[in-house]
Amino acid sequence: MVYQSQTQSEAQLEKEMIEQLAQMGYEKVSIPSIKKLQENFRLQMNRLNKENLKGTNLSDKEFGRLLLTIEGKSVYESAKLLRDKQTITRDDDSTLYLQLMDTQNYSNNHLQVTHQTTVVGRYTNRYDVTLLVNGLPLVQVELKKRGLHFEESFNQIMRYRKDSYGGLFNFLQVFVVSNGVDSKYFANSDREPMKSLMFFWSDDANKRITKLDAFTASFLDRKMIQNVITKYMVINDTDKHLMVMRPYQIFAVERILKQVIHSNDNGYVWHTTGSGKTLTSFKASELLTQEQDIKKVIFLVDRIDLDDQTMKEFNKFQKGSVDRTTKTSVLVEQLKNTQQKLIITTIQKMAYAVKNERYKDIMALYENEKVVFVIDECHRSQFGDMNLLIKKHFKKAQYIGFTGTPLFVANKSQDGRTTSDLFQECLHSYLIKDAIHDGNVLGFSVEYISTIKEKELGDDVTKVPGIDRQELWMANERIDLIAGHIASIHHNKTHNKKYTGMLAVESIPAAIKYYDAFKKLGTDLKITTIYSYGTNEDSDDNQEHSRHALERVMGDFNKEFGTNHSTDNTASYFTDVSRKVKAAQIDLLIVVNMFLTGFDAKTLSTLYVDRPLQYHGLIQAYSRTNRVEGPKKMYGNIVCYRNLKDKTDEAVRLFSQTGDTGTVLMKEYNEYLADFKDQLDEMLDIAITPDAVDELVGETAEKEFTLTFRELTRTLMKLKTFVEFDFNPADMGISEQTYKDFRSKYLRLYENSKSDKLLVSVLNDVDFEIELIQTDRINVDYILELLRNINYENKQERDTAVRRAIKEVNEASSDDMRLKRELLLEFLKGVAPTLTNNDSVDQKYRDFESERRKREIQAMSVKVQVAEEKLEYFMKEYEFSGVSPDQEINDAIKAPFKEKRKRVQALKDFIYDNVKKYS
Repeated sequence: MVYQSQTQSEAQLEKEMIEQLAQMGYEKVSIPSIKKLQENFRLQMNRLNKENLKGTNLSDKEFGRLLLTIEGKSVYESAKLLRDKQTITRDDDSTLYLQLMDTQNYSNNHLQVTHQTTVVGRYTNRYDVTLLVNGLPLVQVELKKRGLHFEESFNQIMRYRKDSYGGLFNFLQVFVVSNGVDSKYFANSDREPMKSLMFFWSDDANKRITKLDAFTASFLDRKMIQNVITKYMVINDTDKHLMVMRPYQIFAVERILKQVIHSNDNGYVWHTTGSGKTLTSFKASELLTQEQDIKKVIFLVDRIDLDDQTMKEFNKFQKGSVDRTTKTSVLVEQLKNTQQKLIITTIQKMAYAVKNERYKDIMALYENEKVVFVIDECHRSQFGDMNLLIKKHFKKAQYIGFTGTPLFVANKSQDGRTTSDLFQECLHSYLIKDAIHDGNVLGFSVEYISTIKEKELGDDVTKVPGIDRQELWMANERIDLIAGHIASIHHNKTHNKKYTGMLAVESIPAAIKYYDAFKKLGTDLKITTIYSYGTNEDSDDNQEHSRHALERVMGDFNKEFGTNHSTDNTASYFTDVSRKVKAAQIDLLIVVNMFLTGFDAKTLSTLYVDRPLQYHGLIQAYSRTNRVEGPKKMYGNIVCYRNLKDKTDEAVRLFSQTGDTGTVLMKEYNEYLADFKDQLDEMLDIAITPDAVDELVGETAEKEFTLTFRELTRTLMKLKTFVEFDFNPADMGISEQTYKDFRSKYLRLYENSKSDKLLVSVLNDVDFEIELIQTDRINVDYILELLRNINYENKQERDTAVRRAIKEVNEASSDDMRLKRELLLEFLKGVAPTLTNNDSVDQKYRDFESERRKREIQAMSVKVQVAEEKLEYFMKEYEFSGVSPDQEINDAIKAPFKEKRKRVQALKDFIYDNVKKYS
């Protein structure tokens, strides 16, 4: 079915979608109300559980008990209920087991489609299209007519979540939004869903399927949508959170299952760094354990990769699944336990278990059984003696590898083998160009800074034969020059330290030398380094041993953060550094090899490189910077102090499987400058001066200015990250002051749209991306992040962190922080020092905010003499619609004219500030 005409209405779009779903095997039903929804659900429960009911349908009381058991739960709890059998007591006191959905045999499930179900909450809402499985609403589709942005549907769902979702609608698993041309899906959640977690659907070759008819045919296919719900959603038990997999993750798992179930061949999955391999590999492992022929599924990681982050990731999907002990006996106990089909361990422990005579009898149990090894970052761990030991022992094992950067002939291993030599077929690929296109990772902006040139000829002297290159790279003058350069550009590169950076160097002596160079500069940057030192390493008589140097670095770190790390326990230092980089508490981390692979931090935006890199090592290192975070982080910044241009282009071509590097590498400075000038001309055509913005007639003109200024600002944010950026009017075409004056007009339109907006205002639909023009990185989440990572048992560390947070709050100058400052300071001074390691910082702050808000409402209630309940109603009304209920406020206040006017204004000001303060 092809949906009609460009001017197609929302109602037409809805009608045609329902007709298509009916042709695909969905039953069309009319469910105009919650009552009808419950009646239909009861019929479906009787049908699905016919065998257990033994000819006696659910009575009114029995159905009431079922509703009492499953309704009114959170989204997370409802998702668990959906997948479990429910137990109720029958009228004759017997026990009845009821299934809500058959997760094994889909033919037992009945799929229906309805539309315009009316739900009365704080407002009356009508939902566009709802898909039901056995009478439960599991998929909600919100449509907008062609010409409107599909993200308006997202905003509508956000309103429904606040206003009327509840009851059986808490079983919703997936939302779909579409305007007929563009369609996306995302998981329901008890959290506020993020637009960044809305996904385009695609086919198994990563070709997007965006038009609603094609999307419906593929994603809402009866088998596919049931697969998505039963197999490809993840209930994150740690965060009490529901997740849905991206299309390439789903197709990779499908291919793995097919390969393992229907053949004995190996295979590997090539999914680019940052695309979520952990979730894909874990879900594949979990589903493989459900196959009876497979005795064990063993997820192997390299010991160096089993850091705090990996452990947290796996434990999110299955609590207690990772054993971080070094004892092989723990692994052997897991192998003995026939009930535990999934084991996550290191390749080192598995190899030791195989070769140790002590464990011979237990290991022999699996020698000729079907065991599946799922191997993370397979290009790293699988080349060596340990791999051969394991393969010799498990004679019928299959190996499924995951990698973001495979080994090809061009970048083959030292022994000459490629990833395909070991794992045979590439089962599925999702390349860096695909991930950038989908917005799952960012591209790279790479700059090359020359640091060594021959004085007369200007050539790169390091290319001259016979030169001691190492002496040149390590020259004090050069190290000091680069350290000074980094210190001078770092604020711009990281948006005034909102983000953080890493400096990758060639050796431990280089790391120490750089650390000391930065200390000598006396910069305000918080800098540390981390590396693995050798116990008996060689060193010159005049050279400080690397352990002593690290002890010195840790001493500075301890003073800064109130910790007590030492080289006796480098693991705790590693974990703490990792956390503080992710919280942007460390501005610059100097590394040799650690953190250049496998470390994910959205806050990391910039990599400075002073070392050789090539092929997979280069892509892995660059990819530390390209995690999607927010509108200000537009790409990963790479600044090279070595001539890596050829190596960069070579690596990008190899891992994008294309001759064009433009999909991965961003444009150069002059190209963005040209874009800026074009956008500036466009904006000046709308408003020649900042004052002219005030003269714009009608909201359509205001919207044009808003969108144009927003694009201009996006480009400016890109320009600001380049080394050569200077807000020079001659180059930019506008002075910095004039740009700021235009920004003030933009902010005024933003404030008007939020405070005085009408529901039909065209500015309501504009995403102002206000974060782009804020200079402060300090917000509530940042402050809470400082507190989340504290060891509260260490009083010195706690007090230091709290003092730092108080200082950050006092120095922040944004409008939002003006409202939050007093609140945060009270929390930091009164509550934070009483927290323990068992407390949830976020929950404590929410409780604190709730209690303070209640107090403020009580005080205002007394001041204006309006009941608290009435005041809360006014605030909810304003919070939901953005419109102050002026008439109702006016009617609620009883007083003489002058006093009444004073109280009305005081109440309106309170509502506006309070909603903004606590939003």
